[in-house]
Amino acid sequence: MNSETQYIKLYTEARELIAQHSAAPLNAVREEAFADFKEQGFPTQKVERYKYTDMPELFEPDYGLNLGRLRIPVNPYNAFRCDVPNLSTSLYFVVNDAFYTEALPQAQLPEGVIVDSLCAVAESRPELVSRYYSRLAKTDEDAVTALNTMLAQDGLMVYVPRNVKVDRCIQVVNLLRADVDLMVNRRVLIVMEEGSEAKFLFCDHTADDRNFLATQVIEAYVGANASLDLYCMEETHARNKRVSNVYVEQLENSRFNHNVITLHNGITRNRLDLLLKGEGAECWVNGCVIADKNQHVDNNTLIDHQVPHCDSHELYKYVLDGHAVGAFAGRVLVRHDAQKTNSIERNQNLCASPTARMYTQPMLEIYADDVKCAHGSTVGQLNDAALFYMRQRGVSMEEAKLLLEFAFINEVIDQMKLEPLRDRLHYLVEKRFRGELSKCEDCKLCR
Repeated sequence: MNSETQYIKLYTEARELIAQHSAAPLNAVREEAFADFKEQGFPTQKVERYKYTDMPELFEPDYGLNLGRLRIPVNPYNAFRCDVPNLSTSLYFVVNDAFYTEALPQAQLPEGVIVDSLCAVAESRPELVSRYYSRLAKTDEDAVTALNTMLAQDGLMVYVPRNVKVDRCIQVVNLLRADVDLMVNRRVLIVMEEGSEAKFLFCDHTADDRNFLATQVIEAYVGANASLDLYCMEETHARNKRVSNVYVEQLENSRFNHNVITLHNGITRNRLDLLLKGEGAECWVNGCVIADKNQHVDNNTLIDHQVPHCDSHELYKYVLDGHAVGAFAGRVLVRHDAQKTNSIERNQNLCASPTARMYTQPMLEIYADDVKCAHGSTVGQLNDAALFYMRQRGVSMEEAKLLLEFAFINEVIDQMKLEPLRDRLHYLVEKRFRGELSKCEDCKLCR
């Protein structure tokens, strides 16, 4: 049985059970997503946007799914203590693919702000979910998005009303917990109304040493004059497979800041599709990857300039050691009417071992004639002259190598606006380069 067949058979047999434990707005697009998945099948490496990751192989194993929505026996508020010191957040948990609602602490959120499960919001405000859900994440253009849409039963909904500013960062811990090999399908919907502001920190962690496969689809709507900061950090384990697709729409004079940080993983494939649809919109897209052993990290981005007077800034940096494989493919599309576009795209990579491999493909596709666009890519090894200089001054080879790697990756971390998060990442990155597990001493789940 090939990869597609098992999921087609699964959905055909369990479609009623899936719908029973979901909500009407999610069910409304489920059959169309199923038809799109059947037509496309999983993309092979002959497909341009998937050439660096074998998707059929990723989905081939037989994973369990919690379609009956059985309660997971864990209280993350008592067990999980991994936080960012001095960063005051409104903390929420998603256990596998379900928003954790038991014993929720009182979050300090402004009036009108919603942070809740998609099903709960669909029950109280169905028109809000129906208006935005699955509009950006088009199932006829991506098979993984189609698979997620046909199987997702719940998710996280965040709504920030017009002109409301959320000062406290909203932190969401995605926690994988199971006694068997498990597949989860997460869904996140973020709606930022005109003039609103918010910052989000998504942290991916694993609580058990099992084989996990997580698909995730995030849709974010950034209204006119709105500001959204989205930080996504992965600290899982070598048996975790993660496929995340992020879709963002920006209207006029909006600001979007996206940072994806991969500190520890198994196989990770991140996709970002960003549409600049309003004049004066500006985005910053940054990525930081540290991988060793046999880890695999593939980042694929599309920044679509559809209107004039928009700016985009993109920087991804990788440090690869051991037999790690990294991939970056970034496409900046400037359409015919998108005059006065300013765009810069950089990808810089450091292979710290002769067996590490990096594939890089920065792309500019420009159809307007009054633009300022640049892109560049580098792949190199540690500087022998710098290593020799430090060795001559009594620095050990291991410490000299660490200092060079740390200095290389710091450019991405230093661009992050949340100062406590920057400080925490400096600490975690140093531990990661030293080969230590980046887990908090108080985290009972990670022992």
